[in-house]
Amino acid sequence: MTIDVSGQEIILDPYDYDFHEDPYPYYRRLRDEAPLYRNEKLNFWALSRHHDVLQGFRNSTALSNKFGVSLDPSSRTAEAYRVMSMLAMDDPEHLRMRALVCKGFTPRRIRELEPQVRELARTHLDSALQSATFDFVSEFAGKLPMDVISELMGVPEPDRARLRELADGVVHREDGLADVPPSAMQASMELVTYYADLIAQFRRDPANNLTSALLAAEIDGDKLTNDEIVAFLFLMVIAGNETTTKLLTNAVYWGARNADQLAEVFADHSRIPLWVEETLRYDNSSQILARTVAQDLTLYGTTVPPGEVLLLLPGSANRDGRVFDDPDDYRIGREIGSKLVSFGSGAHFCLGAHLARMEARVALDELVRRIEGYQVDEDNAVRVHSSNVRGFAHLPITVKAT
Repeated sequence: MTIDVSGQEIILDPYDYDFHEDPYPYYRRLRDEAPLYRNEKLNFWALSRHHDVLQGFRNSTALSNKFGVSLDPSSRTAEAYRVMSMLAMDDPEHLRMRALVCKGFTPRRIRELEPQVRELARTHLDSALQSATFDFVSEFAGKLPMDVISELMGVPEPDRARLRELADGVVHREDGLADVPPSAMQASMELVTYYADLIAQFRRDPANNLTSALLAAEIDGDKLTNDEIVAFLFLMVIAGNETTTKLLTNAVYWGARNADQLAEVFADHSRIPLWVEETLRYDNSSQILARTVAQDLTLYGTTVPPGEVLLLLPGSANRDGRVFDDPDDYRIGREIGSKLVSFGSGAHFCLGAHLARMEARVALDELVRRIEGYQVDEDNAVRVHSSNVRGFAHLPITVKAT
């Protein structure tokens, strides 16, 4: 669905369902007509051009993470770190937390996880492919990332389905409500309680998993507290689960919309990482991230004072024609390099970027190995409604099995 917003007043409303359907015409006008945008009603500013978004990510002095990265009013508090961990911290607290977490959340641990990711992907595909037509979200993409996170953490298999339900509930947003709904708050509390119990269990009886590694992490006698580990595990659910689900669904959706390019992927599986990268650029999961202005910030002749909320729009930056040729064309194999801002940049660059890419590569590889092709039922596809994440809640597909 393409929405014509030309000739109208530019209104960026991250809670608007029409915006969720297709934000890119809005972004284009923002980049061209209001690169520093102001929304008086919702009380925020926004940057949409690639250069500005990239510099915003890197400027952790003028732009603070202290109140978190969500626009939702109930989430923007000095207590945001309790559920968003290092994503809601500035240095030196952020640097300390990241250094300790990196002791457990290592590249080696992620590499060693790949066989389990592949096994989980095969298990879910075995079930999904019992039918030629199935919901790609509920049967595969919505299960795998949370199960991978649970595998990392040491969550017992019988608990994983319930945790997936809670994770879905945390990110749900209701039409007309510009904040976190009560159901999401309840799901968040249940998740936090579960993770607190899990940490207590592995403190008593350590095992070979991320939770135990975080409990053991130490730098010069400094260790993570239980509450800090709970916050990081919760952050993984928000930043690592839902975004990877959406990455998978967006890749499958845009692959189907560009059948000639998808055929090249099926013919040559070495193109799967390129499929992932172009999806991250063209329609990335994480579209909007908030910052709090910490000192006078002058852009385009306007000074934004401290205390204001400034949104960085990586979803717009990745479509900026000032940086990418034919940015609105989905072109697997295009030169992207270091220009991608889907995982942020600077001090807060996404710690889970390697995990997300590995999951997507493995999941899509397993899919294309098992089928000859697929079609998406666009008429029955349903987008998720979120103030910052873009993707599908339901994506029915019909596959042609090998």
